[in-house]
Amino acid sequence: PTSKGFDPKSVPYLEPVMDINRVMEILPHRYPFLLVDRVLDLDFRKSIVAIKQVTVNDNFFPGHFPQRPIMPGVLQIEALAQAGGLCMLDPEDPNKDNFFFGGIDSCKFRKPVEPGDTLVLHVELTKFNKRFGIAKMKGTCYVGDSVSAEAELTLVMANGKI
Repeated sequence: PTSKGFDPKSVPYLEPVMDINRVMEILPHRYPFLLVDRVLDLDFRKSIVAIKQVTVNDNFFPGHFPQRPIMPGVLQIEALAQAGGLCMLDPEDPNKDNFFFGGIDSCKFRKPVEPGDTLVLHVELTKFNKRFGIAKMKGTCYVGDSVSAEAELTLVMANGKI
C-alpha cells in the first residue's frame, strides 16, 4: 500500500516484508517496549506500513483499565515512532544511523484500541534535513478503516550505536 492507494482494511492480509525477527535485528527495543510486530510495506525514508497485534496479554492492560482494557494512546504514538524509525534506518545497514523520538505535534486520539484489535501503523516522511539529522513524519494508527490516533512526529538522528 502507498499513501495514494492506502486501504487500512486490506493491510492485515498482506505478506510481511519484515517479520518480528528482522524488526528485532533493526530496532533496539525489546519486550515490553517493542510495539511493531511486522512490516508490510517499506519505502526507505519515504513511508512504512506496519502492524501491532493488540492482545489481552499485553502488559499494560491490567492497569489500563482492568474493567475495560484499552491501549494507552501514548503507546500508540510510540508504536508510530518505532515504525518511523524503521522507515528511516537503512535495512541493509541498520547500525549506520540511529534515531531518537524527538517530538510530537498535532496529536489526536480518536478511537479506543482494545484487546484483539490489529493496529495498523502508517507513517510518511514529510521532511528530512540530513545536515541536522531531523526527520518530520505524519503518522496514523488505524483499527480497520477507523483512525485511532494520529500525530506529527519528529525523529532526531543520533551519532553512534545505541
